[in-house]
Amino acid sequence: CRALPEVTLGASWGDLPTYLVANKPKPRGFVLFRAPRHDAIDPATGEEFQDLLVIRVPGPAEKAALVEDADLPFFTIEHFRNYNAVLIQQSRLGEVSVGELTEIVADAWLTVAPKRLANAFLARDVGTRTKLDP
Repeated sequence: CRALPEVTLGASWGDLPTYLVANKPKPRGFVLFRAPRHDAIDPATGEEFQDLLVIRVPGPAEKAALVEDADLPFFTIEHFRNYNAVLIQQSRLGEVSVGELTEIVADAWLTVAPKRLANAFLARDVGTRTKLDP
């Protein structure tokens, strides 16, 4: 996350660690740690997940693609039904290739980054992404 432009590790949703991108009037989170809650239960143990990350996604189609891919450990819960984000256990991050995870995190960043910053980032990455609309 910190390799992306203008990113800091701050807090959101109270005091949860969150990777934020500079955005006026206030920074916006794109990857955040989620506190254990009653609405995110590990089906194998019946216990609340202790190590969840929330990762923003550009939209419902991207969310569905990640959640429905049986080879990936991303999932969602009812609480996030209308929110463009996926969940993943930190303990399962190793199941995602570095390249794929890098792309997912960059897309999360692009989802909340200001257009000028996103376009500058994309201009350096010519050929693999397209410029965002002004």
